[in-house]
Amino acid sequence: MSHEPRQAAERPARVVVTGPPRRHHGPGRGGGTHYRPRTEIHEQTTLGHTYVRSLMRTQLRTALTVFAVLAALVAPLPLLFAAAPHGRLLEWAVLGFCLYPPLVLLARWHVRRAERHERDFVRLVEDQDR
Repeated sequence: MSHEPRQAAERPARVVVTGPPRRHHGPGRGGGTHYRPRTEIHEQTTLGHTYVRSLMRTQLRTALTVFAVLAALVAPLPLLFAAAPHGRLLEWAVLGFCLYPPLVLLARWHVRRAERHERDFVRLVEDQDR
């Protein structure tokens, strides 16, 4: 067996890999290259897009949960009213008084969840070394 040196044609061509510039955070702030989520979002990188989409998915999941509970509360009402022999008084009682407390509680729950998701997102995006 003869061992001849590889031909230049057999070697793979060199490829230059480029990407977004990485920022250095100076010697007192951890050194090295550390890309923060805020920078990722501001520069609209793929990772920043992923952070924002994660928040949007979480908010959408909360909104769909609220919609499902709302539909479960309101959808059976026409059947209830149709089944009641003297429905006028029942309609006024349910629509005028009984439906509002669950709607208010559902709205409060939704707002608190949305604010909590946003706080968690801001905590993730803010600088951790402050």
